[in-house]
Amino acid sequence: MDREYLRKELLRIDGRGYPAYKDIRGHYDYSTFTAYIDKVQGDPFAAPSRMRVRVPQAVAGYPRHTYQNLSRRIGLENYLLHTFCLALNKAQKRRGSGKSGLMQADHPGQEMLARTALSVNREFVEAQFMVGLPAQGRRVSGRIAARMLCEDLPRIVEETLTYRNNDASLIQRYCDVNEDADFLREALEEKGLVAFVARESVLPRTSGIDERPLRGEKVIKWLSPEELEVSFDLPNAGCVSGTGIAKGVTLVVGGGFHGKSTLLEALKRGVYNHRPGDGRELVITTPRAVEIRAEDGRRVSGVNISPFINGLPFGQDTTAFSTENASGSTSQAANIMESLEMGASLLLIDEDTAATNFMIRDRRMQALVSKECEPITPFIDRVEEIYKRHGVSTILVMGGSGDYFDVACKVMGMNTYRPRDLTREARRVAAEFQTERKHEVLEAFNPLMSRVPIPESIHARKGKKEVSVKIRDRNHILFGTETINLSAIGQLIDSGQTRAIGDALWYAKNHYIDGKTLIGEVLDKVMKDIEREGLAVLARRPGPDYAIFRKFELGAALNRLRSLLVRHARNAFAG
Repeated sequence: MDREYLRKELLRIDGRGYPAYKDIRGHYDYSTFTAYIDKVQGDPFAAPSRMRVRVPQAVAGYPRHTYQNLSRRIGLENYLLHTFCLALNKAQKRRGSGKSGLMQADHPGQEMLARTALSVNREFVEAQFMVGLPAQGRRVSGRIAARMLCEDLPRIVEETLTYRNNDASLIQRYCDVNEDADFLREALEEKGLVAFVARESVLPRTSGIDERPLRGEKVIKWLSPEELEVSFDLPNAGCVSGTGIAKGVTLVVGGGFHGKSTLLEALKRGVYNHRPGDGRELVITTPRAVEIRAEDGRRVSGVNISPFINGLPFGQDTTAFSTENASGSTSQAANIMESLEMGASLLLIDEDTAATNFMIRDRRMQALVSKECEPITPFIDRVEEIYKRHGVSTILVMGGSGDYFDVACKVMGMNTYRPRDLTREARRVAAEFQTERKHEVLEAFNPLMSRVPIPESIHARKGKKEVSVKIRDRNHILFGTETINLSAIGQLIDSGQTRAIGDALWYAKNHYIDGKTLIGEVLDKVMKDIEREGLAVLARRPGPDYAIFRKFELGAALNRLRSLLVRHARNAFAG
């Protein structure tokens, strides 16, 4: 079947009831590409129809160097998806009732993620997208549909998916930037670093809801303190210098509104690569960095929080702590212990989103409330030990407690978005103004138990549906009758990730959650399957829009499933 056949079919069903659109499902030869109509919506108000276009490389014409390795391929795919989405958005317009006329793909943000929406290989370029097949009321608008699919679509494919009609220099930039970022992230370990911020980086964003870089006269570009400066030789950008943040405990201090949290936000997203022009292209963080915050009200299932909290009233067990409604301190303790269970090597903490009583007990409070009456061992008394004994570093934004000077390896000061190395000054201040607070650790930091999820506690049934997994938005997964709230997971950045994580939970349940395998091992096995077979391995239906995620966000979703039950097995510390 070819394009003319599709046109005739659309004209044939013009004016019929909307279900007549089901007749056009299939694939069509457009001579320079093939169009696939994979799923046809049953109603103009229902979820849009799903389509794909596949352009053979003989027509697309992308040079081998643009996709010769994974890094360059993901850069190319993000560029093409961005241009394809812009063209679809420009072409779409309201053409009837419901979603009539919609043409839309999974638009990438500032980060460059592997996605199912667009793929490039040696044989073809393929893009998948959604189409709102037009209707008047609930009757087929076949003539309008023919213009959309037989005239607009071929023009969009020709303009956006062929090399000759794209900006070759910009394609090169996308490929180079992504390759350099991956190279730099792998090179951090060699220099004993957990993060790097290149000179001239732009960290501030347009607003709290707009991740595009701030522009204009107020922009202050990053300048690296001489004492912290390191250099890397990158495959494409050559020699690049900037601030290296070493392993250990790094304190970020300074006055309010001077850039402390802005730096931590950039480092938090530095686990992902950024598109050219973002300003954070070379703000790179170790891939095992996890943001930690207090999360009042979250559910916790069988987590050993005893290194931080012990001796709760009424004899509540904290070696296998469970609650339906965690407090700020118990939730933050659980978030740390779960992250370590999954293999985190860097904790990112901002005092603004932390529980105060979990972070510090000063000398005066220690004098008033004795340790015998306080179940919390504050983070200040664990952070150095977590690094020295287990190799897990911490970057901590702290503007309110100088007691942390005593445990910091490095102190970076922020003044009007300009960084300085204040380590010497902080040590001088610590020596001059002794806190006299008591170290409150009673036992060594050594988690004794690891958790095994119980298969029967994980199900996605809803009514007559055996499996119902959907997303409401980026922060909420509808898993059966439950809603998994991920709004506190700051490194979950894209609804495509959330969609993939929802299906990955079900995939994990069917393949690896067997009542014997530890949570960390389950997550590793799922991620290895994705690495080997691609995100499509998770799909339960044709053409889902997935974006790559990390095991930490998948684990966060599993841990916040309110039905989750676990049993415990002895295992060595995962860090």
